[in-house]
Amino acid sequence: MINARAETLTEKPALKHLVGSHRCIIPADGFYEWRKEGKRKVPMWVYLKSREPFGLAGLWDVWRKPDGKRMESFTIITTEPNELVRPIHNRMPVILRPEDEEQWLDASRTPFVNAKSLLKPYPEELMETHDVSTIVNSAKYDGPECVQPVLDDEIPRAAQLSLL
Repeated sequence: MINARAETLTEKPALKHLVGSHRCIIPADGFYEWRKEGKRKVPMWVYLKSREPFGLAGLWDVWRKPDGKRMESFTIITTEPNELVRPIHNRMPVILRPEDEEQWLDASRTPFVNAKSLLKPYPEELMETHDVSTIVNSAKYDGPECVQPVLDDEIPRAAQLSLL
């Protein structure tokens, strides 16, 4: 699972055994969401106003694939959106405040019943968004142009060349 709802972590058989001992932080500097405009979906970059990297609350696991190979995986925990993200999507990843990261990771000192209070929307006044190019819809491209602001879905020249 790529995402897991904070509200139902202890109800899901695949996740409930992880909340007490397999918490992790996924480093990020932003995330994409797609705003619906009629039948069109407009990609958006969501990030902190400070442009600083941040940590997403997650759970990790190690399991065996059917062929017997070991697989390491993680899931990002999501919550209700804040007022900035709400018009774009009905969920958002849990962004941990730096001062809460140790508490999230230290399952031995912070039982999940207490850590659950950290799984809330990040303050919208500390975040920003802007439209980005539809090149983010292609796995062929992963460059800095993916997060640059665009108007009217203009595609940066460097991105156009790399898609050819």
